Amino acid sequence: MDVMRGLGERGDSTPLPGVENLMLHFTPYAEDWSKLPVIVSGEGCYVTDDKGNSYIDGLAGLFTTQVGHGRSELAEVAARQMKELGFFPNWSMHHPRSLELAARISEIAPGDLSSSFFVSSGSEAVETVIKLARQYHKANGEAERYKVISRRVAYHGTTMGALSVTGLPTFKAPFEPLLQGFYHVPNTQQDPEGAADAIEEAIEFGPPETVAAVILEPVQNAGGCLVPPPDYWSRVREICDRHGVLLVSDAVICAFGRLGEWFGIERFDVVPDMTSFAKGVTSGYLPMGGVVVNEKMSATLRENAPMFMHGSTFGGHPVSSAVAIENINIIEREGLLKNVHDLEGHFGDELRRMAADHPIVKEVRGMGFFWAVEVNPERGDGTPLKDEEYQKYFKGVVSRKLLEGGLICRFDDKEDPVIQFSPALVADKEILSKIAGITDDALTELERELGYKS
Repeated sequence: MDVMRGLGERGDSTPLPGVENLMLHFTPYAEDWSKLPVIVSGEGCYVTDDKGNSYIDGLAGLFTTQVGHGRSELAEVAARQMKELGFFPNWSMHHPRSLELAARISEIAPGDLSSSFFVSSGSEAVETVIKLARQYHKANGEAERYKVISRRVAYHGTTMGALSVTGLPTFKAPFEPLLQGFYHVPNTQQDPEGAADAIEEAIEFGPPETVAAVILEPVQNAGGCLVPPPDYWSRVREICDRHGVLLVSDAVICAFGRLGEWFGIERFDVVPDMTSFAKGVTSGYLPMGGVVVNEKMSATLRENAPMFMHGSTFGGHPVSSAVAIENINIIEREGLLKNVHDLEGHFGDELRRMAADHPIVKEVRGMGFFWAVEVNPERGDGTPLKDEEYQKYFKGVVSRKLLEGGLICRFDDKEDPVIQFSPALVADKEILSKIAGITDDALTELERELGYKS
């Protein structure tokens, strides 16, 4: 299989129609967009480009296609719902599918998280979290609480509120000034022992009566699958309770099986006050996101506020809701949460076994079907790479060799350079081993180029 055929120009050297018209997301203008793969179909853990080349989708689209590609059940459910009721908003009225989905989520959400507010994306979900936190405190008689604490390097979305929560300065710079009242503390990779204490210090500096919420991902994505220390979440829960601050789990990536649980946070035996979600709720077959809040927040808003002053035209869309319900059914019916738990050890072992032969690898870390291989940005003699060399070898050699080997995954350098993996929850041992094998070949080529091996 000549995978690289899909990476070059078309046979007639003309770009595909629309290449000059479509603005890609987070894609450098320096790249020749006409040479990027055009993905036209998918089946299970694989996708195919317009040249007929097949790739393992090692990122599940974007941490999203939990049940894999090509699920006719989801297409059929969507078609039936479109025929019955193609659209109606959740403004001042109900429709059956959003009611059914809200009830379903209340059954699977941890603890007393029981009331859902639906939107269309992860960024909107985080935006909703911020609004809920601020309006809740006002309804609770503490209007001065508006500040939000999150972690450095953490990515929480692109809308102005979610971007303010995000701890990535380069992502924020083009759009500053952003919103006020957002503070960032070291993440668990930067300060494993003191990361929870840093949150308390930020709250106390606040001062506490001005802090509304702490927002954290169960396992932080940006920086490369940052698994927290065992007592981190319980410590943060205790700190937030003591200071009257809401604890928010941003599970846009970690929910719906990515960590082998419905919302990810269950892995750490903590119940937050609310959790965001998106991506995996529909396996990406249609846009949907949302927030689930606990009974205390829901009751306080109902009793002390005229309404939650927020809305979204497409939030709780009937077709998206129908697909989400069936997606949850598939995850249950096929035992995909168990599959993740059963195979996470194999996945981690395969990556660590592969990494043991590569001196350029600094660390392998992860949980569930959410893993990263961190690499050292330096030559074999320990000389740090200059920026142009880094771009050439890491974003050139590594990315090319991974695609050449038939693997779509993610080379990310928001902090230290990492290769990230997030396959569909239907992946078996063979797929997971192939991911490690293709990565092995890419790192071998990189080390050869950088003088690690003769």
